[in-house]
Amino acid sequence: MDFAGKHVVVVGIGVSNMPLIRYLLGKGARVTACDRKSEADLGERAAELRRQGVDLSTGDGYLSPLAQHDVIFLTPGIPKHLPEIRAARERGAAIFGEIGLVLANVKAPVIGITGSAGKTTTTTLVGEIMQAAGRETYVGGNIGTPLVEKSESIPEDAAVVLELSSFQLQLAGERSPNISVITNITPNHLDVHADMDEYIAAKQNIFRYQKPGDTVILNYDDELVRTFAANAPARVVYFSRKGDPGTATCAYVADDQMVWRYKNQEFPTLRLDELKLPGLHNQENVLAAMAACYLAGMGMHAIRSVLTTFTGVEHRIEPVRELNGAKWYNDSKATSPAETVACLSTLAVPIVLIAGGSDKGIPFDPMAPLVAQKVKVLILTGPTGPKIEEAAVRHGYNRVIFRAKDMAEAVQLAHQAAAPGDNVVLSPACASFDAFRNYEHRGQVFKELVLGLK
Repeated sequence: MDFAGKHVVVVGIGVSNMPLIRYLLGKGARVTACDRKSEADLGERAAELRRQGVDLSTGDGYLSPLAQHDVIFLTPGIPKHLPEIRAARERGAAIFGEIGLVLANVKAPVIGITGSAGKTTTTTLVGEIMQAAGRETYVGGNIGTPLVEKSESIPEDAAVVLELSSFQLQLAGERSPNISVITNITPNHLDVHADMDEYIAAKQNIFRYQKPGDTVILNYDDELVRTFAANAPARVVYFSRKGDPGTATCAYVADDQMVWRYKNQEFPTLRLDELKLPGLHNQENVLAAMAACYLAGMGMHAIRSVLTTFTGVEHRIEPVRELNGAKWYNDSKATSPAETVACLSTLAVPIVLIAGGSDKGIPFDPMAPLVAQKVKVLILTGPTGPKIEEAAVRHGYNRVIFRAKDMAEAVQLAHQAAAPGDNVVLSPACASFDAFRNYEHRGQVFKELVLGLK
């Protein structure tokens, strides 16, 4: 799209949209940037935009410019059903996101990964395998550095690996990656999406606009995800940790071996005991990454070299320290109950669990049976604390529950409760925005507090 001379509105002055604004200015656009925060709260970021000649609309009524302009870029996490956004769409305004520009501009093959859980680990694995194979690789989307400013200069023989959230996929336009992966689907982000149907539809955008030569990789063990095959316009490839999907091309576990089958020829790739990543959920992530990389032309040597050495991503069941015989873990990346289920399934009993945070409008019942089964002390923080307690008790939890006013108190309570042999973990099952900038900030604060214990 030619932006020269056009007046473009960008909603949200955050990490991904600052590079987007620079890109648009470089293309000759006149930009109005909107943000719910006041100009004073935005501080140097607002001052920088003013210096660049960007108009600002902040605070109450920040969305008012949407009524006057026809090219609008939204920050990914904003609810798309807000009245101002709905009105702009109904009058025919073009509404985009930064990731839509990346997909439009990039000439290299794109591997896109989405899912309610596991997408960060899977994306990181794919990126590292590509790099191990000697391929020039760009990792972005929901992690890493926004790629919009580089998107036009990425070589055709490079690889682009994108972690894609449901919010980003809503704004991707009529474009899908060449190889798409869906790790799983569970309720999430229902504080932003209108309902579960909208959330599922957003996830399906990752393959909705694929072409016949493209591929979507689906989790065969997830009943909902498996049904997506019926609507896929391109080739479908499954992965399964529970057994052979029975298709000519797939990745699966058989006899404690991860196997890649391509056109009915089998390539045993690694044994389960060679994996450094703990947990059944990580077996799924590895299978998904393995399938994507084989389909992208990577050889077994590069795939094995990463899969047999990779120990995990920061903030995902990350070992922090051992203190007085108790092991401490940072699982701040667990922003949904499904991710906390994965954590509790991985760690051995007894567990001291710190959970809670800001409310995403999703139920906590999926994690409650494991809490009742494996957690000896439950420490709750944030607005969701009462909801987690209610779900846990309803599912039979009858042990110790503490309420902590903040993370510092939660860590102290956990320290007092922990005994030799315990696993102490922050696995919130919630977003972090009640007290932190993001899950990374929450995890960093937790680690600093834990490392400071005597």
